[in-house]
Amino acid sequence: MTDMAGKVALVTGGASGMGRIIALRLAGRGAKVAIFDVNEEGLAETLSMASGITPYRCDISRIEDVEAKVEDVVAALGPVDHLVHAAALMPSHQLINETHDSMERLFRINYFGTTYLIKSVLSSMIERKSGRIIVFGSVAGHALVPHMGAYCATKAAVNTYVEVLQNEIRDTGVKVHLVCPPAVNTPLIDQSLETDSAGSMREAKESGRLADPEKIVDAIDKGVAKNKDIIYPGEARLLMLWHALFPKLWWKVVLKFEK
Repeated sequence: MTDMAGKVALVTGGASGMGRIIALRLAGRGAKVAIFDVNEEGLAETLSMASGITPYRCDISRIEDVEAKVEDVVAALGPVDHLVHAAALMPSHQLINETHDSMERLFRINYFGTTYLIKSVLSSMIERKSGRIIVFGSVAGHALVPHMGAYCATKAAVNTYVEVLQNEIRDTGVKVHLVCPPAVNTPLIDQSLETDSAGSMREAKESGRLADPEKIVDAIDKGVAKNKDIIYPGEARLLMLWHALFPKLWWKVVLKFEK
């Protein structure tokens, strides 16, 4: 993501966390950056931290809002060359305590929000035979934990959607990257900790084992520079392989944190 001078970048989740870090880095590299979020205070704070950033309040769970705000970005800044989709929601509950409404809301934001954003820019990119899309899935879509079944399901859906898309459009000139980070010390984690978080998540926070967001973004930068389809920053690849190869041991370990 080094050569961004004059390009239009759209970053969701730009009011905090890794979305903010990426937006600031892109602006520092000369991009015209639009940021989407529902956190207006956070949007204003990001705006105050760098020039070249234009904030938009956007509810990514509503297709009408996504399409309208993307049209606003195109009208103000030009066609989107670079989409980074980092916005998500991560409340935690045991599945028996989830309601249909809460799970549907999570899918509207985490999964359908992803499809809305991608579809809103992809056709234009394909027409221009140029563009880059970076989507935050999660290693949680592979390495599952209790109390986060609904979130894990949404991220498994995102991981699947993006991997298939990568291969369907491989020859169009548009590059799509899937990022599967581990647990990162951002406000997203706080959403889990403030609800009924997995014991392993609480222990990681208390012991300081959560990944540093700046280092995770560094790893994403390196993965994009190497043109990797799927980027597993930090300990994510280890976690994914552990669950895939030794699922009984995985569950034995994570369930110990629930006692």
